[in-house]
Amino acid sequence: MTELYELSTPTTGELQLDDRASLQRVAGLSTELADITEVEYRQLRLERVVLVGVWTSGTVAEARASMAELAALAETAGSEVLDALIQRRGKPDPSTYLGSGKAEELREVVIATGADTVICDGELTPAQLTALEKVVKVKVIDRTALILDIFAQHATSREGKAQVSLAQMEYMLPRLRGWGESMSRQAGGRAGSNGGVGLRGPGETKIETDRRRIRERMAKLRKEIRGMKTARTVKRAARKRGGVPALTVVGYTNAGKSSLVNAMTGSGVLVQDALFATLDPTTRRARLADGHEVVFTDTVGFVRHLPTQLVEAFRSTLEEAVDADLLIHVVDGADAFPGKQISAVRQVLGEVFAEEDRDGAGPPPELLVINKIDAVDATRMTALRGEFPDAVFVSARSGEGLDELFTRITEFVEQGDVEAVLSVPFARGEVIARLHQHAHVLDTDHTADGTRVRVRMPKALAAEYAELVIGG
Repeated sequence: MTELYELSTPTTGELQLDDRASLQRVAGLSTELADITEVEYRQLRLERVVLVGVWTSGTVAEARASMAELAALAETAGSEVLDALIQRRGKPDPSTYLGSGKAEELREVVIATGADTVICDGELTPAQLTALEKVVKVKVIDRTALILDIFAQHATSREGKAQVSLAQMEYMLPRLRGWGESMSRQAGGRAGSNGGVGLRGPGETKIETDRRRIRERMAKLRKEIRGMKTARTVKRAARKRGGVPALTVVGYTNAGKSSLVNAMTGSGVLVQDALFATLDPTTRRARLADGHEVVFTDTVGFVRHLPTQLVEAFRSTLEEAVDADLLIHVVDGADAFPGKQISAVRQVLGEVFAEEDRDGAGPPPELLVINKIDAVDATRMTALRGEFPDAVFVSARSGEGLDELFTRITEFVEQGDVEAVLSVPFARGEVIARLHQHAHVLDTDHTADGTRVRVRMPKALAAEYAELVIGG
């Protein structure tokens, strides 16, 4: 197990956490709809909110859990949740999401609580957003816009910011709105009149101009992200050439992935009790007890009904999971429905694997890790062990179960090892150094011709030094 050290200086994660806490949203700014004449870009200023959801299937407990998750998302975005309502319907109303009568009741709740924003637990069409806003008279956003707002707050790297911007623009494009003449105002001073060659015709409306500019910006962002993807691909290829197993940590948002990476590597990855605290993949090296060196990659978390725009925008980030040797799937054991978390993560990963796995190798093996067992009572623990018999049960906070997790990881890594005897000439001293770094040296003997070593090493490394192998 990796040793942990006292750090006298702040870690990178601690500095990032301080930076997030240094800027807070200011209460009291109104988000009431105003009579504006330009296109509204729907920049979110969430403050005092009322949550509303349509319960179409499942149990009451599942519906309440979904609303609790929406409340956690809203609080992560910087909002104060005042009230939450659930409407039982066979399907959402195509006009106002809730139905005209319930929309009026929602308006009364908004007035009574003094809320300035309504957040709907689902993705609303542009028409539903507009119609519901006309009834409740305050800003209405949906679950997708809320998640995008959180991502915009938490993105730190250049690639993360570009991916979030692309996702926001894809969401925003069909929802551009204007009032009055801005919807049909034409470009050009005499466009539409008999102004001569090049000036005849209806011209381009203001909203069409905005859409065109957004499409141009999206094309530029996609090109930038492709360039960043190349750099990450080169780094992954270098790690594979070194024979270092890649262990990618995936899981539901706030399941404790970053805490687990810190506990296993002793690093200072940002840890925060908030949804989507990690957006940028972070890679940390660790050495197992048998001498094997591995890399752990912490990835962005998943959530039920993850917006399609985010899956597309963060595809280059999620490729870390595609190229992994082992997926460490972290699950929040204290959650009421861990099975639904697992299904949500596997669904998104399945989409990514189907798109990126061009050689037909299939998804990498998965090791299920149930985290936060320190917050689970004995009865619940028994039920979890019965439901997930092959999982490893750990607590990243207390360290319980980490030894077993390292043992399972070591067993997996050693599966791909081969034992061989190599005769290394004295002039190839770099080979000996690399074997000590990336393999498990079992025996060393110096001869007149060079150094004879018996090692257990990854297959990739054995293939690279095949000409030096003299026995198994």
